[in-house]
Amino acid sequence: MWIQKEITLQPRPRGFHLITREILSQLPELERIEVGVAHVFIQHTSASLTLNENADPSVRADFESHFNHAVPENAPYYEHNDEGPDDMPAHLKASLLGASVSFPVMRGKPGLGTWQGVYLCEHRNHGGPRRLVVTINGA
Repeated sequence: MWIQKEITLQPRPRGFHLITREILSQLPELERIEVGVAHVFIQHTSASLTLNENADPSVRADFESHFNHAVPENAPYYEHNDEGPDDMPAHLKASLLGASVSFPVMRGKPGLGTWQGVYLCEHRNHGGPRRLVVTINGA
């Protein structure tokens, strides 16, 4: 069985945000899958997705601090700067983290580890609503 849905996430400020519950709340079909894989793809170039720690919020704060240090705003060598100082760093951060995550589906639930969750990595100060395409394959 194949299932594909588009999901629009509520706008969030810049930072790393757990979105696992928001995704799952829009996927009641997942309960019908005994064994499968879910692939989540973000349709944007200035935000990304990753899987990581879902309990301690300091991990998400540290992610934001690290990426801001590693990919600074206003670097003198950036040519693309028409959309503000957060735009080019957002593209670079999104490329480093990636546009998709996949996870197993087991007995109608995500097969994530105890401390794992899906993050929306919002790299713009005002990114707006973000669109995801979720594709599930299983039986």
